[in-house]
Formats: sequence, C-alpha cells, structure tokens
Amino acid sequence: MPQTPAPPTEGESLGALVAEATNHISTLIRSEIELAKAEVKFDAKRVGTASGLFAAAAFVAHLCLILASFTLAYGLIAAGLWQWAAFGIVTLIYLIASGLLAFIGYRRLKGLSGMKRTTRTLRDLKDIANVDGKEPAIQPYGAPGRDVLPTAGQVGVHRVPLEGDVRVAGGKAGDVA
Repeated sequence: MPQTPAPPTEGESLGALVAEATNHISTLIRSEIELAKAEVKFDAKRVGTASGLFAAAAFVAHLCLILASFTLAYGLIAAGLWQWAAFGIVTLIYLIASGLLAFIGYRRLKGLSGMKRTTRTLRDLKDIANVDGKEPAIQPYGAPGRDVLPTAGQVGVHRVPLEGDVRVAGGKAGDVA
C-alpha cells in the first residue's frame, strides 16, 4: 500500500496540495488500522493457544491429584488402617482444605469496597445535572457543609469573578462580569 509521492509541481494550487495531504493522511491512517488488526489477530492466536495449554495442564494436574489421593489412601491401608478409614481420612483432608480455601476467598471478597467512588460520583453527577429543575444539591467546594473534594464536573464552580474582571459579554468588550 505504500505510495511514492508525486514530484511537486510548481503551479499546484493550495486546494490541490490540501487534497493530496488529506489523501496521504487517509492512507496512513488506513495502514495503521490494518497493522493494528494484524497485531491483534496474532496476539489473539497466541492467547488462545496459551489458554488451551493452561487448560490441558490443569486437567493433567487434576488427574495427578486423584492418583495422589489413591496413593495416600492405599499407603494408609498398608500402614495398617482399615480401608474405609484410610479413604475417609483422605476425604477429610480434602474437605478441610476446601473449607479453608473457601474461608480465605470469603474474607478476600468481604474486603471489597463495592465501587464506592463510582457510586458517589454518579450520585453527584445526578445532582449536578439538575434533572428535576430544583437547585442542585451539590455546593461548591469550600461552601458551608461541604467537606469532600469536588468531582471533575465541579472543578471551577466555586470561582467567582474578581472585581474589575474584564470579560466579553453580550458582544461588548470591557463589561464587568
């Protein structure tokens, strides 16, 4: 898709030069998009292959765990335990391990914040939007009762023009806001 630029002609108009530049930019953007598509396709194939290999490894590890369980149970039988007691002990070991893992997982989930910041900013955005036509419940930072930092939509709300601040208002220069 590479194109060699045409030799510049001295009599080209500005419009022709702009059209040529636009054409080159368009070609460059299309080429970049094609390159990105090819890279994503290649990476997706690699990720798919790797995930398949991880799944196969997990399956083989699971089979090894089953065989290790039988080995442990038959080792306990060889040590003189009854067959039902040996398999019961192995089962009890796995129940304790699964209960411990479940407890640890529960404790980790219990510590999640539950998107508190996102919920707060969405609530603030609703208040700022002034949907019901009333005064917004959000006051500028520094106002009485306002002790949290402003959100991105509130930055600058608290600013008031200084005396003698010259603004262009109503089409006239020099008006004081």
